[in-house]
Amino acid sequence: MQVNYDVLIIGAGPAGIFTALELNKHDKNLKILIIDKGRTIEKRVCPERTQGYCSKCSICAITSGWSGAGAYSDGKLSLSPEVGGRITDYMSPEEAQELINYADQYYLKFGAQDVVYGLNNQRVEDIAYEASKYNIQLIACPVRHLGTEHAYTVLKAMHDFLVNEPNVEFWELTKAEDLLVQNGKITGATVVSKGKQMVVNAKYVVVAPGRGGAEWLKDQTDKLNITTENNEVDIGVRVEVPNSIMDHLTRDLYEAKLVYYSDSFDNKVRSFCMNPGGVVSGEHYDGDVAVVNGHSYADPKLKTQNTNFALLVSTRFTEPFNQPIEYGKYIARLANMLTGGGIMVQRLGDLLKGRRTDYDRLKKSTTIPTLKSAIPGDLSYVLPARYLTSITETLKAFDKIAPGLYSRNTLLYGVEVKFYSSKVKVDNHFRTQIENLYTIGDGAGITRGLMQASVTGIVVARDILNKK
Repeated sequence: MQVNYDVLIIGAGPAGIFTALELNKHDKNLKILIIDKGRTIEKRVCPERTQGYCSKCSICAITSGWSGAGAYSDGKLSLSPEVGGRITDYMSPEEAQELINYADQYYLKFGAQDVVYGLNNQRVEDIAYEASKYNIQLIACPVRHLGTEHAYTVLKAMHDFLVNEPNVEFWELTKAEDLLVQNGKITGATVVSKGKQMVVNAKYVVVAPGRGGAEWLKDQTDKLNITTENNEVDIGVRVEVPNSIMDHLTRDLYEAKLVYYSDSFDNKVRSFCMNPGGVVSGEHYDGDVAVVNGHSYADPKLKTQNTNFALLVSTRFTEPFNQPIEYGKYIARLANMLTGGGIMVQRLGDLLKGRRTDYDRLKKSTTIPTLKSAIPGDLSYVLPARYLTSITETLKAFDKIAPGLYSRNTLLYGVEVKFYSSKVKVDNHFRTQIENLYTIGDGAGITRGLMQASVTGIVVARDILNKK
């Protein structure tokens, strides 16, 4: 069976969604198909969120489906080009900021809240000044926080708008198999939709598979001899502490993006995805690899007593290493092996004493874990010593500006891994060397967050429109 479209978008995360929004805004005659291996947003239900345990679904409702991992994320929109990806490698900071402001208007149109944290705030400058005393860099970035429940609402509104447009279709439970190329030009892709194999012919193909599809994209670039380069590997833990330790930072910043270079190894360690009053959660890739994440709600009634954030060690490997995704999954599987498939949690005090956290020790913790299904264990059997040392040294440094962080009752969940694909070589319009084939978003190794992924979709849509 064959079907014909003008534009095929593989992946319904923010990069793919914004490609469709911008195309549809300027040309209602374009026939657009968006596909995703997950479900529509209203059908994405995670047993771990509703029942407290993971059912190891074959298609993870947290990472796949309409809006990608963004549907159940904390919904932070970073309004600075310095945060959330590498788009300034492809355009000037001024152009990037203009596009971020433009994409932000889309989010506001579909229901995003007006409140922006960290904008024109003297307190932010004071925090940066204090952090600099201890060799800690604060990356100041205005943040529009949607909250997990509002992120769902906004992204569902985008879905409802697009699927009601006569020229736009969304196919759920549809997996791309192979990209089709003839004479150096993309012609479409073979897909399997709800068990039925077919060929989707398209003049333009936009590959935006998100982190969950990064491995598939790497396989396709290898088959088509598309040039890629190694990306950083980010591996670490999710830290959970009482709100009282982080409130003085998150009250004005919402998310304190901090960078420290470890004392022993000079590794870059950064905080990421900070969730005041949030909960720690798990997510699964390929149905078998469990990694930790976190989110928080905008509704004060849903806030918890804890703040969580990722602490990630960034490493850029050189040749002959070319398997960043496999390496990250290997580390995650070690943790899963020791827990029987779940997320591991350890008190910092136990880690420093070289002992495993067990259930009795966890009960003594004054930090009450929000991920109830987490299994007490010992992260030293999972993370390389270089990573653990860098993480503990960073926590000790951060304690200077957040007293109480370097405490025996600080909880560390493992592991947190960001699956960045090898970065696909593209031009400043995100075109690959194959004519009319684009790769964008997190899965292409270009972005690391909602806003910059959205921007890449806008850039591609405008390039397609200019070619018509």
